[in-house]
Amino acid sequence: MSRPSRLQRQVLSLYRELLRAGRGKPGAEARVRAEFRQHACLPRSDVLRIEYLYRRGRRQLQLLRSGHATAIGAFVRPRGPKEEEPGGTRAPESLPDDGDGSRSLHDGKGAPVTRPDGR
Repeated sequence: MSRPSRLQRQVLSLYRELLRAGRGKPGAEARVRAEFRQHACLPRSDVLRIEYLYRRGRRQLQLLRSGHATAIGAFVRPRGPKEEEPGGTRAPESLPDDGDGSRSLHDGKGAPVTRPDGR
């Protein structure tokens, strides 16, 4: 087995630091593990993407260490088209429209919108 490259050592070090910084913060350790697991299949030759993710992880580490963070969150991609209701119409979206055709996770006053399913 070959020795790990410098970038590989940096990524492993970042992983350990994120896990340490996330101790005691709800959802942090699980989120860190899930994020690294999700990107584990990146090819070693995709250095630009790996470096981008490394820098992003460094920024998240700084936020976790800042003392202001009490938990870790994640942006969630909207799911695909909803199932059609009888009659050929789609179910109404629960997120308000920002006026430009995009959906927002906040109401007009800046408060987060809670979906009917509790997310």
